[in-house]
Amino acid sequence: MTARENVSQTIDQLAQLVRKRVPAIPRVGLVLGSGLGSFADDLSDLVKIPYQDLDGMPVSAVVGHAGNLCFGKVEGVAVVCMQGRVHLYEGHAPAAVVTGVRLMARLGVSHVLITNAAGGIETSWAAADLMLVIDHLNLTGSSPLTGRNDDTLGPRFPDMTRAYDRNVQEAAREVARSLGIVLREGVYAGLLGPTYETPAEVAMLRMLGAQAVGMSTVHEVIALRHMGVKVGALSCITNMAAGISNELLNHGEVEETARTRREDLKRLLSGWIASVANAKGERG
Repeated sequence: MTARENVSQTIDQLAQLVRKRVPAIPRVGLVLGSGLGSFADDLSDLVKIPYQDLDGMPVSAVVGHAGNLCFGKVEGVAVVCMQGRVHLYEGHAPAAVVTGVRLMARLGVSHVLITNAAGGIETSWAAADLMLVIDHLNLTGSSPLTGRNDDTLGPRFPDMTRAYDRNVQEAAREVARSLGIVLREGVYAGLLGPTYETPAEVAMLRMLGAQAVGMSTVHEVIALRHMGVKVGALSCITNMAAGISNELLNHGEVEETARTRREDLKRLLSGWIASVANAKGERG
């Protein structure tokens, strides 16, 4: 059995475990990044499954990533939330990093909304700004699709021209406007971590066209598009990147800044979920 077949088998086994505990089929998935996991605690009809209870599901050791798969409803829409994620810098392989989002796809999710905490590169922005991701730079030097392709997951060469679905983006814009929430837009640069970037690296990223930088998201998007799932992503600018701000960076401040936008994020995500589901007729 190849490594790729092992991945597919693991996802199938995880899906079987989940279906025994959660009979409802989720229609929209969410990945909740650093300091943003509290959104899942407010789901109606909440069912929470710790990652450690699911054999084959990687468990994060990073503060701010609770490590639960949460099922419930938002505005009447059945959803599944990853309350925290794992990262390459923790020592996980790229294929392991995307286990959670692949599980979402196997459970029947058609759209996934991804959130992350990111450093701001655009000098006119400020900490606590929210950014709609319109494209990304995968600068991690790796991909979850490396190795022999499993055609049951997706094609050998998935197209990434529209990695972030245009209709999902427009839904976010409309919801933000209706709520009076300022929503920046930009390119997210995904780096390996776990160090924050040097001022020289941030200057390079600006030259490459990025407005925000972080240590997640890009592999999840690749895996989801490989499986035909439509994706939208939102960054909370939790700090200004090195060289733009004179302040030293630490993870505690990243979490605290994310918490200051908690209520706006909850309103935006709730409206976004409802809009996406209504467009597809997938309520309930």
